[in-house]
Amino acid sequence: MLPFFHPIDGADAGFDPIDHTLVDPRLGTWEDVKALSEDIDVMADLIVNHVSALSPQYQDYHSKGEASDYASLFLTMSSVFPKGASEAELLKIYRPRPGLPFTVKTLADGSSQLFWTTFTPNQLDINIESESGKQYLSGILNVFSKAGIKSIRMDATGYAIKRAGTNCFMLPETYDFIDSFSEQAHALGIEVLVEIHSYYMDQIEIAKKVDWVYDFALPPLILHAIFRKTSKYLVKWLEIAPRNCLTVLDTHDGIGVIDVGSGTDPSTQSGLLDPIEIDFLVEEIHKKSRGESKLATGAAASNLDLYQVNCTFFDALGKNEQSYLLARVLQFFSPGIPQVYYVGLLGGSNDLELLARTNVGRDINRQYFSKEEVNQQLHSQMVQSLVELIRFRNTHKAFNGSFALAAKDENHLTLTWTHENEFATLEVDFDQLMYHIHSS
Repeated sequence: MLPFFHPIDGADAGFDPIDHTLVDPRLGTWEDVKALSEDIDVMADLIVNHVSALSPQYQDYHSKGEASDYASLFLTMSSVFPKGASEAELLKIYRPRPGLPFTVKTLADGSSQLFWTTFTPNQLDINIESESGKQYLSGILNVFSKAGIKSIRMDATGYAIKRAGTNCFMLPETYDFIDSFSEQAHALGIEVLVEIHSYYMDQIEIAKKVDWVYDFALPPLILHAIFRKTSKYLVKWLEIAPRNCLTVLDTHDGIGVIDVGSGTDPSTQSGLLDPIEIDFLVEEIHKKSRGESKLATGAAASNLDLYQVNCTFFDALGKNEQSYLLARVLQFFSPGIPQVYYVGLLGGSNDLELLARTNVGRDINRQYFSKEEVNQQLHSQMVQSLVELIRFRNTHKAFNGSFALAAKDENHLTLTWTHENEFATLEVDFDQLMYHIHSS
């Protein structure tokens, strides 16, 4: 479930909770979460990098300063750069949005501090290495455990550790933190999914250390395969992609580009797609979506995630139902557990009215459906076909077995799952953008 904490309608749609241990009362209580967990496996977000400036912890620090019990909870520029920072050190910091990650805030006594704010000015980064930072995170984990939550989605993990002189993203110490926090979760019977948009080799390494990762490279590669009518780049990824992954085509965020791009040193860390192909991919999405994605991407619409294209996946394919179902069946036959975002499930289109109202780029793919609209979409032919594919993927025993792929040329791809005497095979003709499923 997407963040259900107080409040669900903050500046970052629930990813900036004021109180991470309080269910938004408009939705229910922890008892309701526990009741859900008795019937289904519940995964909840645990936002490890930051806390809202409206949180009780920061409000206490704002009023008491260094006398607050939470004085060491918040990361400031001086706590990372106690001797000050040079221009070169500041420019080295990685941030997926424009500007430096600092915000000036004035405390009750009139003094000002430069807080580390990776995302927005009111999302204050926490010092997860301090005692209060460790207590803050373990406290949330214990609340989750009592509510029967089976797994956590560690959000914004790549930015959790900062060191002077580095890019402050995915450091060796970050991997150590993932290890230690995963151990805490496992001790409570909770599995760990790490959410990171980064160079694909980082994802492969992280997958060795945790229960689950996202396959964020899959969405742009499937789009590229359909646009270029070739399986060349997709096959390369499917051969090496982590098997302990959740596959996605769309999420509450945009369609990632960094996940198929080069690493910090392009000369030695080439991407799954080269820069020319990435430019083609982005421009083709803008073209297929009739320019709507361009209104919500990059510097447009107060968009802060410059490494993502904001657009529904259906619109990214020009609302072509055949191409959309092909993309979904490729997702369902790829290794991993498929996750289908609610807008994608209902075949939603770009919500230009919501985008205009909020001027937040990602809102183009965050449509609010009424009950009537949900029922109407569920009865459409495309959604009915998608639901049929989902049921097939969820129930066929072959997907509990082994995976194999074959490509006789760049235009044809065969994905096969086998388990004991059962099999499920997907044959794709990219030239015609057609697919066939064979199964026992």
